[in-house]
Amino acid sequence: MEIYIVGIGPGSAEDMSFRARAAIEKADVIVGYGLYVKLIEDIIKGKEIFSTSMTHERERCEKAAELALSGKTVAVISGGDAGVYGMAGLMYEVCEAHPEIEIETVPGITAACSGAAVAGAPLGHDFAVISLSDMLTPWELIEKRLRLASEADMVICIYNPASHRRADHLKRACAIVMEHKTGSTPCAYVRNIGRDGESCRVCTLEELSDAPADMFTTVYIGSSTTRIINGRLVTPRGYRER
Repeated sequence: MEIYIVGIGPGSAEDMSFRARAAIEKADVIVGYGLYVKLIEDIIKGKEIFSTSMTHERERCEKAAELALSGKTVAVISGGDAGVYGMAGLMYEVCEAHPEIEIETVPGITAACSGAAVAGAPLGHDFAVISLSDMLTPWELIEKRLRLASEADMVICIYNPASHRRADHLKRACAIVMEHKTGSTPCAYVRNIGRDGESCRVCTLEELSDAPADMFTTVYIGSSTTRIINGRLVTPRGYRER
């Protein structure tokens, strides 16, 4: 009885680890969100597949547990890293009553890291990762986290900055951050990381407020030391000052 919880990275085969690919190849069944299943369709041909739309995460995990209990090896896939806003935590919760199921989490490259590589080097010093999705977290708590990270002068990486239902969340977040950071703070946003149509724009915090972001966008808000170097966003670690 074995379940691999696999982070497949941002989407391209080049950014998937050998360990992730090996786990997927070993699995009898692939369980995942439809979009992520499609991203790896070339390496899962001939396998049994169970996929659902977004918001059906628990259903997928329960099915994975059921399949594992039937004797099949299962790979539950997540975009990026399965332990960062991914399926790993929920899979462990669902299997709490079944310690006989062996679970292995296979790490992947999360959007914070893969997007940062496109933007330059914005995460060179302390940073916070905050999701603007209020589906599972109250907006009041998201606001508090934004304020405290801004007050601490941390670089902020934002996941899920906007959607059709939350079209104004990035604008609201920028207004909160500007309570502690200036409107000229260097920022960047990267869309479709590692996929067709990948794009990156470097801008100021004031400009970011009106950026055309969506659920496929990862946002970076700099600290007081973040700079734009040759068109890239860079947060120095401080080595040159030593």
